[in-house]
Amino acid sequence: MTGWKTVVQAGLGLCLMSCTVGPDYQRPAAVVPANFKEQDGWKPGTPRDDVNRGPWWSIYQDPLLDRLERQVAVDNQTLKASEAAYREAMAVMRAGQASFYPTVTETPSVVGHRVSGGTGTGTGTGTGSSGGHGGQASAETQYGLAGSLTWELDVWGRIRRTVEAEQANVQASAGDLASARLSAQAALALDYFELRNQDALRRLLDQAAVAYAESLRITGNQYKSGVVSRADVAQAETQLKSTQAQAVNVGVLRAQLEHAIAVLTGQPPALFSIPPAVVTMKVPAIPVGVPSALLERRPDIAAAERRVANANAEIGVAVAAFYPALTLSASLDYTSAALGTLLQAANRVWSVGPQLAQTLFDGGLRSAQVEEARATYDQAVATYRQTVLTGFEQVEDQLAALGTLARQADIQAQAVTAAQDAERLILNQYKAGTVAYTSVITAQTTALSNEETALSLFQSRLAASVALIQALGGGWDASQLPSAEAGERDRHQQAGS
Repeated sequence: MTGWKTVVQAGLGLCLMSCTVGPDYQRPAAVVPANFKEQDGWKPGTPRDDVNRGPWWSIYQDPLLDRLERQVAVDNQTLKASEAAYREAMAVMRAGQASFYPTVTETPSVVGHRVSGGTGTGTGTGTGSSGGHGGQASAETQYGLAGSLTWELDVWGRIRRTVEAEQANVQASAGDLASARLSAQAALALDYFELRNQDALRRLLDQAAVAYAESLRITGNQYKSGVVSRADVAQAETQLKSTQAQAVNVGVLRAQLEHAIAVLTGQPPALFSIPPAVVTMKVPAIPVGVPSALLERRPDIAAAERRVANANAEIGVAVAAFYPALTLSASLDYTSAALGTLLQAANRVWSVGPQLAQTLFDGGLRSAQVEEARATYDQAVATYRQTVLTGFEQVEDQLAALGTLARQADIQAQAVTAAQDAERLILNQYKAGTVAYTSVITAQTTALSNEETALSLFQSRLAASVALIQALGGGWDASQLPSAEAGERDRHQQAGS
């Protein structure tokens, strides 16, 4: 046991004197504006204390949407793949952490063999008294118990840099998982709102068809009375049938949206349906915050930054290859012909010794690997900064969209009111016989077109609000990434098991 203690004591002493080569990580700087440019053009309403403070989609206060969103987090297959990738990264990190500890192996053995006896020649007196005897084979069993310990001492920090890189990769994978989850949730919200928009459009077209059917009835009665020509009846019938056809066509897109929602929630479309309904909701007020907070609130930005940390640690791994690797090894063997005496001191053989390995010539391989690691780091930095810029762009885009669409919606609402008034007045004039039926068709078409535009604008505002929430990170925060301290706890738990 003295040999084992010597190995452990020597290893611990060298670990205490060890250093870590390679650059220590510093988060790269990124250009961050003080304020969002487009925020001045769009002011969210005053926050309300009674607004649901739950997940980001709860701001729309739709129970069915809430149920579907929760199902996405459980059954979406894309998220399951991302979650498996995260668990894979965790396993790789734990495998790297195992290198901090020695590897101890044990090899028991039982070897049986036969030993052949020799041939002897006997002598005797008297005539004809020559004699001899043949030897017999004997069986022997040899028992053995061998143990060995191998421990690479992390004198230059190669293992520490490797684990540091793997921990950063775990955090990046966690960011990827959060990004995939947010993307799936936003896609479902967009599909759901578009499906409800199709329900509202179908209701609008059905209501228009009812009004056009009444116009056809009035025109038919006037034709029978000889007041109008058959052409007016044909025009009224054409308008009615075309509107009914539009209402039927709405079902195509709605069915496709329903199928998409089924897949997002991990269900086959054949077993999934959403009953038609016209829901009442408002475009919510969304707190934007300051641009600098975006670096902590977007999981894709956090993942890109963690990949920079990963690449930085890989530089240290590459640099450590220039230094010798020190490995301590020990062995302890017991050999005996009797199992009961196997572990006696007389049967024990042990050895302890260090091994120092240093590459003297590699044709520039290690230098090339360091250059590769530095280039990978520069690439990760550029990707991180581009991800930050893209995040700012997306927020600015949706702020501008919400501001513009809100102003357009106000004007469009006035246009709808005016078109409806014009439709009512012209229809009364037609009944009085003062205008032709073509004026009625024009007024009704204009009114329906303006109502469809208003409906489309509302859908666009909802979509922009979802996109803005997604661009802001959906309420996610970088503190949700697994910490390095958690990695250390996993390391100690793994060692204890």
